[in-house]
Amino acid sequence: MAEASSAAIVVLMTAGSQEEASRLAEMLVGAHLAACVQIMPQMESIYRWKGEVHRAPEFLLLAKTTAACFDELEREVRSLHTYDTPEIIAVPVAHVSAPYFEWLTSNAFPPLVSRRTSAERTIPAPEQ
Repeated sequence: MAEASSAAIVVLMTAGSQEEASRLAEMLVGAHLAACVQIMPQMESIYRWKGEVHRAPEFLLLAKTTAACFDELEREVRSLHTYDTPEIIAVPVAHVSAPYFEWLTSNAFPPLVSRRTSAERTIPAPEQ
């Protein structure tokens, strides 16, 4: 069984436009905060905001990542999102195939691991 921090999760987010959804998805994958982000076609959301019922077109994003990435993913999405209170909901993955999990954890990792991994790749080990 995987450690809690490396557990696979799917993060659901919404965006008010295709452009915003694409910008968020590119940022998350580029920063290794998600291995994959799928953008679902435009849908209609009906929600309550500041005491009133609203209707608005939205795009649903599904980010495949790990629990260890969630805090940084949330910070980054909140800093770039146009909504005051963006939807950022993590759902645990009950079962995942071993090859997919290996791919997921190889492509979505917390920033400290990312920096350490990059440094290890660029600095050769001293010869003995």
